[in-house]
Amino acid sequence: MKPVRRMSARLAEVRASFWLVPALFAVGAVGAAIGLSLLELQLDIAVDWLLPSGPAGARSLLSSIITAMISFTALVFSITVVALQLASSQYSPRVLRTFLQDRIIQATLGTFVATFLFAMVVLAALPAREEARLPELSLAVSMALVLGSTGMFLYYLHHITQVMRVSHIITSIGAQTRDTIAAHLPETGQPEPSPLGDVVQVVRTERPGMVVTVDTGRLARLAAGHGCALSVVPVPGDFVTAGAPLLRVHRVGDAPVRSLPVDQLVAGVTIGPERSPGQDVGFGFRQLTDIAERALSPSTNDVTTATRAVQEAHDLLRRLATRPDGAHLVRDDSGTVRVRVDRLPFDTYLAMVVDDVRAAAGDQPRVNRLLDAVLTDLASVALPAHLGAVLRRTGGGQSPSRPA
Repeated sequence: MKPVRRMSARLAEVRASFWLVPALFAVGAVGAAIGLSLLELQLDIAVDWLLPSGPAGARSLLSSIITAMISFTALVFSITVVALQLASSQYSPRVLRTFLQDRIIQATLGTFVATFLFAMVVLAALPAREEARLPELSLAVSMALVLGSTGMFLYYLHHITQVMRVSHIITSIGAQTRDTIAAHLPETGQPEPSPLGDVVQVVRTERPGMVVTVDTGRLARLAAGHGCALSVVPVPGDFVTAGAPLLRVHRVGDAPVRSLPVDQLVAGVTIGPERSPGQDVGFGFRQLTDIAERALSPSTNDVTTATRAVQEAHDLLRRLATRPDGAHLVRDDSGTVRVRVDRLPFDTYLAMVVDDVRAAAGDQPRVNRLLDAVLTDLASVALPAHLGAVLRRTGGGQSPSRPA
């Protein structure tokens, strides 16, 4: 089971990587060029009326396409790198994921690389003899790819100017966080079970890093198969040090606990170098708070950006204020709790937005008025369990909370 888990984790990383789409475009272009070259041996398609005459003209055309696509690709890479640098320095290093996962940027690079490779393969397949038949269909497709690349480049210029806008970045962060809240924080709480049984084993982390995901289904199957229950010590988004407690194995009733494979237990919790929005609700709040704090710094002094980030965080807090705190429980068919994963309390999210931004804002009246309005609105909708955390901050007071 361990190799399967590692392979699934690697596949998830590949799907989220920046190079996947360009690589698929490149492989498709090479395959299409080879396939068309073989197909043209069987077909007689007359498209020579729009193509250069003779192999020399075809070589000149393809060489021009290859040179232009190399320049286009270098230009797009340069623009993308500049955009990443500006976003990192002006907003927050944590917003780079938004750009790296942008499919338009990936598809643009993929289109240029595909055109370049397609033309190279066709150029290599050109006949040496002047009287030989040209691969007319492949040459026509090369020209069509050039036209498509030109259109893609113009759209890319429009798109990159849109995604660089802070309002677009904030909206994207909010949309990702709303999806995470809807997927992992239910609107109604689960009834709290009796405390889990005695701890019979503690599984520790093998390496330091951020908790990215917890595979509760896998852990529940392992726990049920070995007659025990598992509790996950950190929550998604926490940093764990090497050797820190990762999982606790609890006794269920009086039944003996069969020995569990530690490697499979550790594989149920993915440790990575950085946080991701998959199961980590706090990551979105952290990004919005970072943007607001950076905007309120003396070197930037952009109150409008700070208020926009707080407004987006307000919508997220309003959704959490109506959801109960409590651990995520996974039960087997008999209703026995097999996995318990704690969640950050509402007070922590509130502290990230209100306490941190208020400290950065200082005496800035516009931001303080907005934060007071956010607290007033949250007090009108919050569950009774959350109301105390809201009221403690009314008027600018702060309360200690767990960092995230």
